[in-house]
Amino acid sequence: MSKLRIAVVGAGYWGPNLIRNFSACPLTEVVAICDANPQRLEAIARNYGHIQGVGSLDQLLELPLDAVAIATPVSTHHPIASRCLEAGLHVLVEKPLAATVREARSLVEQAERCGRVLMVDHTYLFSNAVRRIKDLIDQGELGDLYYVDSIRINLGLFQHDVNVIWDLTPHDLSIVDYVLGSEARSISAWGCTHADHDIEDIAYVNVDFGDHLMANFHVNWLSPVKIRQMIFAGSRKSLVFNELNTTEPIKVYDRGIELGEGADERHRLLVGYRTGDIWSPYIEPGEALQGVVSHFAACIRDEAVPLSDGWLGLRVIRMLEAANRSIRAQGGRVVLSSGVQGNGGDARTQRSGEWDSDRPGRPSGSQRDHVLLR
Repeated sequence: MSKLRIAVVGAGYWGPNLIRNFSACPLTEVVAICDANPQRLEAIARNYGHIQGVGSLDQLLELPLDAVAIATPVSTHHPIASRCLEAGLHVLVEKPLAATVREARSLVEQAERCGRVLMVDHTYLFSNAVRRIKDLIDQGELGDLYYVDSIRINLGLFQHDVNVIWDLTPHDLSIVDYVLGSEARSISAWGCTHADHDIEDIAYVNVDFGDHLMANFHVNWLSPVKIRQMIFAGSRKSLVFNELNTTEPIKVYDRGIELGEGADERHRLLVGYRTGDIWSPYIEPGEALQGVVSHFAACIRDEAVPLSDGWLGLRVIRMLEAANRSIRAQGGRVVLSSGVQGNGGDARTQRSGEWDSDRPGRPSGSQRDHVLLR
């Protein structure tokens, strides 16, 4: 099979990373880059002279292509991906998949009708460290999970079309969805604004998964330090994932509590403490994004379903949308209906320009008429 002809839409922050990894993948070749900014196209041309640069989606869709990778503002994901699917192309979309549950569901259903691969760039699912975490949990190394606690904070980068939850939490939500393999029951979130009164830059999200398992996520654009840490605590052992520790990103702690055994309630309430070894499994080095592009190409070639398919992207957006709704209700708990299919009530219909409390940031009419779509 010849190499898949790939185009990248968007040459801003993430686009160049996609170009580099698709260019290095033996299954793909980047033939075009689409961006409305001529300076960005010129910068790409200096490093990749063979890649054709175009300034609009109309021009791009006139080229012979097999697939596109979309790295544009969230508000444009749905219209761009929809047109590409309609043109018969396979689509990889930067997280999150779309701006609402309704838009995400529309893309999933369209991809299924067209028989095309729709994949979301939830990069952490292709991290060797995260895959090892899933293996350890699936093998019962931690026992029954009690809680997940995540901190993802740093100074910037401030986004202009999404709040900090939609910017950072998709990483953790996709990891938990992948590792746990279960859907959330309810969500509560709190957030506040400082730089822009429409966009939260600090937030706390609590997710209830049932069976005495909860997850907490702290996301923050204002922190003076950068922290990327997740704790998976179980009945047997606990695991700490620190992605900033490149040599030992995972540490497993044989520490925890032991509940008393006995027939009467007094003995059952006795709590003991266990302190054992700490060990760090070897994690094979490798760039997660290379795993993303290779998996995308392999799914197209083999007609397979991606690990981070559109349904996973939809589940993540369902939780993001619920978190936004909870913030508007001052932390009120939002109960999620079982399953993402047939759950049309997760998003409300609104007129262009009207404020939609479930959207990630701006009023829904903003950025809809993107220059790439003109």
